[in-house]
Amino acid sequence: MPDAPQDLDAWVADLAESLGLGADEHPIGLLLDLTRDAAHGVVRPAGPLTTYLVGLAVAQGMTVEDAVARTRATIAEWKADGSEPA
Repeated sequence: MPDAPQDLDAWVADLAESLGLGADEHPIGLLLDLTRDAAHGVVRPAGPLTTYLVGLAVAQGMTVEDAVARTRATIAEWKADGSEPA
Protein backbone atom coordinates (compact mmCIF):
# COMPACT_ATOMS: atom_id res chain seq x y z
CA MET A 1 0.00 0.00 0.00
CA PRO A 2 1.38 3.43 -0.88
CA ASP A 3 2.51 5.61 1.99
CA ALA A 4 4.02 8.75 0.50
CA PRO A 5 2.74 12.34 0.55
CA GLN A 6 2.05 12.31 -3.18
CA ASP A 7 -0.09 9.17 -2.70
CA LEU A 8 -2.12 11.00 -0.07
CA ASP A 9 -2.54 13.99 -2.38
CA ALA A 10 -3.72 11.65 -5.16
CA TRP A 11 -6.13 9.90 -2.78
CA VAL A 12 -7.64 13.20 -1.62
CA ALA A 13 -8.01 14.42 -5.21
CA ASP A 14 -9.68 11.17 -6.30
CA LEU A 15 -11.98 11.07 -3.28
CA ALA A 16 -12.93 14.73 -3.68
CA GLU A 17 -13.88 14.04 -7.29
CA SER A 18 -15.86 10.95 -6.30
CA LEU A 19 -17.76 12.99 -3.71
CA GLY A 20 -18.55 15.72 -6.23
CA LEU A 21 -16.31 18.25 -4.52
CA GLY A 22 -14.39 20.89 -6.38
CA ALA A 23 -10.81 20.46 -7.39
CA ASP A 24 -9.82 23.27 -5.02
CA GLU A 25 -6.76 22.67 -2.93
CA HIS A 26 -7.73 20.80 0.20
CA PRO A 27 -5.75 21.71 3.35
CA ILE A 28 -4.39 18.22 4.01
CA GLY A 29 -1.61 19.28 6.40
CA LEU A 30 -3.90 21.57 8.39
CA LEU A 31 -6.52 18.84 8.81
CA LEU A 32 -3.98 16.16 9.70
CA ASP A 33 -2.45 18.45 12.32
CA LEU A 34 -5.88 19.19 13.78
CA THR A 35 -6.73 15.47 13.83
CA ARG A 36 -3.51 14.84 15.76
CA ASP A 37 -4.25 17.69 18.18
CA ALA A 38 -7.69 16.27 18.96
CA ALA A 39 -6.45 12.69 19.25
CA HIS A 40 -3.70 13.69 21.69
CA GLY A 41 -5.50 16.55 23.43
CA VAL A 42 -8.85 14.88 24.01
CA VAL A 43 -8.90 11.15 23.30
CA ARG A 44 -7.72 9.19 20.26
CA PRO A 45 -11.17 8.58 18.68
CA ALA A 46 -11.82 12.33 18.84
CA GLY A 47 -9.37 12.84 15.95
CA PRO A 48 -11.47 11.70 13.00
CA LEU A 49 -14.71 12.84 14.60
CA THR A 50 -13.28 16.32 15.10
CA THR A 51 -12.23 16.51 11.46
CA TYR A 52 -15.70 15.39 10.41
CA LEU A 53 -17.35 18.10 12.51
CA VAL A 54 -15.00 20.71 11.05
CA GLY A 55 -16.11 19.52 7.61
CA LEU A 56 -19.76 20.01 8.57
CA ALA A 57 -19.01 23.53 9.82
CA VAL A 58 -17.25 24.34 6.55
CA ALA A 59 -20.19 22.93 4.59
CA GLN A 60 -22.43 25.37 6.47
CA GLY A 61 -20.29 28.33 5.41
CA MET A 62 -17.51 28.67 7.97
CA THR A 63 -14.01 28.95 6.55
CA VAL A 64 -11.76 26.00 7.23
CA GLU A 65 -9.29 28.31 8.95
CA ASP A 66 -11.95 29.66 11.31
CA ALA A 67 -13.32 26.18 12.02
CA VAL A 68 -9.82 24.91 12.83
CA ALA A 69 -9.05 27.93 15.03
CA ARG A 70 -12.30 27.48 16.98
CA THR A 71 -11.65 23.76 17.32
CA ARG A 72 -8.13 24.32 18.62
CA ALA A 73 -9.50 26.84 21.12
CA THR A 74 -12.05 24.27 22.28
CA ILE A 75 -9.33 21.62 22.65
CA ALA A 76 -7.28 24.08 24.73
CA GLU A 77 -10.31 24.85 26.92
CA TRP A 78 -11.00 21.13 27.29
CA LYS A 79 -7.44 20.59 28.50
CA ALA A 80 -7.48 23.67 30.76
CA ASP A 81 -10.68 22.48 32.45
CA GLY A 82 -8.98 19.20 33.25
CA SER A 83 -11.30 17.26 30.98
CA GLU A 84 -8.46 15.41 29.31
CA PRO A 85 -7.99 11.77 30.29
CA ALA A 86 -5.37 10.93 32.89
